[in-house]
Amino acid sequence: MIVRNFLQWAQKATAAQRAEGAGALARAYLYSEMDAPTRRDSEIALMSLLDDPSPVVRRALADNFASAADAPHSLISALASDQSDIAAPVLSRSPLLTEAELIDCAAVGDAFAQSAIALRARVPLSVGAALAEVGAREAAISLAVNPGAELADFSMRRMIERFGDDGEMREALLARPWLPATIRSELVAAAAASLSAFVIDCAWLSPERAERMSREARDKANVMIVAETAVRDGRAGVRELCAHLRTSGQLTPSLVLRALLSGNRDLFEAALVELSGLREDRVAGQLRDFRGAGFAALYAKAGLPPKLLPAFRAALEAQREFGGVLGGSGEAQLSLVMIERVLTACEELNGGELDRLMALLRRFEMEAALEQARAAAPLLTAPEPERETYAPVIDMVAFEAALAEAA
Repeated sequence: MIVRNFLQWAQKATAAQRAEGAGALARAYLYSEMDAPTRRDSEIALMSLLDDPSPVVRRALADNFASAADAPHSLISALASDQSDIAAPVLSRSPLLTEAELIDCAAVGDAFAQSAIALRARVPLSVGAALAEVGAREAAISLAVNPGAELADFSMRRMIERFGDDGEMREALLARPWLPATIRSELVAAAAASLSAFVIDCAWLSPERAERMSREARDKANVMIVAETAVRDGRAGVRELCAHLRTSGQLTPSLVLRALLSGNRDLFEAALVELSGLREDRVAGQLRDFRGAGFAALYAKAGLPPKLLPAFRAALEAQREFGGVLGGSGEAQLSLVMIERVLTACEELNGGELDRLMALLRRFEMEAALEQARAAAPLLTAPEPERETYAPVIDMVAFEAALAEAA
């Protein structure tokens, strides 16, 4: 009788009054003790309110039932399929919606509805994959910043493919904890491509120079990622990243040489294993005698350019000689002393055939010298007490300069 009276009253009430009444009926259904007939009549009344022409009435239902675990499932499904501002509370909170229903709502919803799904307390892998595939930009960013969203590597890769040129999207993915090294590398490549396209469109740089700067910046970032991966995941992680770099066309001779000149031998060894197809122990054995014919055969089997062989041998020799001096910083930053030792060795062999290699080494030398100057300049202008505190760093700069001069 009460429900029947409610429906008769609703026919004459204003939209605001109906919304208030809908909320009261919803709370009564959820929290009051009702006998079976009254509960069934209440469900009928609630379902009839879904046809109300005013969205504020349906929004009142969505707000009250959004988090309810014992709401009528058909009511929740109907609200989830309503216009996005009504569906959003249900899509973002309802525990009754199944993965299949969420995927279906993501496929037909707009950016607002998709973002509501992406910001749920827990987003399953399948729902995350659907949003990565069809979600709007805003939904993809919401998914990336949500720590409760389960994202497979292929889903993040798809998001990069679709929105990799968007800086906010890249930043959101980079902020995710324990981001796989392969995804970080893809984000670096996307950022480099985006910046290169921007400077070319602005006519600030020629396409050739922009492409070179983009490639070298990408290589530098990849060396840093390899160094961090070696610490976090060991050789297995470096091998996996190296395989990804090869598949994506980023495992270039210049990247491998840069890594070696940064004191990072892990990438060099992993690249030889990946490119040659030999076992790690065989590659390690040949590397111990890098002056011998066995290393030359391994180098050729890996498909690396023959003209770069002297540079790799000189870099390995310099690493053996200065490895203890370089310390941990050499794993991600070019070492000026190693580069100058390799330059000296290659100049002695150059008869015009190594000109491109020498140009590459000179660019490495310029980059390393600039990084060293950036690190040393603040120390040289610091007050005396601070200079004394950082005296070992200044001494290292002088030591590397002396080694370069002796070479």
